[in-house]
Amino acid sequence: MKIKTVDTWNDELWQDASPLYSEAFEDKGAKPIQIIKNMFSQGIAELHVGYNESVAVVMALTGKLVSDKVMIIDYIAVSEIERGHGLGKHFVDYLRQKAAAEGYQKLIIEAESEETSDNRRRIHFWQSCGFFLTEYVHHYIWVPETYHAMYVPLIAESRKVTGEELFRFINTFHRLSFRGGGKKPTG
Repeated sequence: MKIKTVDTWNDELWQDASPLYSEAFEDKGAKPIQIIKNMFSQGIAELHVGYNESVAVVMALTGKLVSDKVMIIDYIAVSEIERGHGLGKHFVDYLRQKAAAEGYQKLIIEAESEETSDNRRRIHFWQSCGFFLTEYVHHYIWVPETYHAMYVPLIAESRKVTGEELFRFINTFHRLSFRGGGKKPTG
């Protein structure tokens, strides 16, 4: 798989990633395009697209909190017809290696916490990629779903990290994402 990553807005790459993003998130919390562009203009986002030959089959939008040494996987999607073949794990491994090489100390995601088979399957996927599930359940005021934070330490850590700590990073990233680009959410 060939992977392209950009840290500035790229219309052509977004056109490749957009169908995957829409398929996975259009009905479930997709950020409006102007917010995503705002993230790039602030230097807090990267777009990663994986190709099978010339067809985009996996994408991720990551957030960067450089001063906190944290990378957040904000969105990741695998083409529906390509699921179950290990592309997601391979892509997460790419993101993990990239984050570690750039000096980040943690790779973080948030996963819906409601007890459903889909959510359990997603959490199991992240655990199979080496992520640790935290117990804390976060309630946002602007969305009805509740979330767990999951993380992979990219350096040797001597203590367990709590979900509350991770959501401080996640909430900072969300506030920055919406700053100047629309209504500001509060965590």
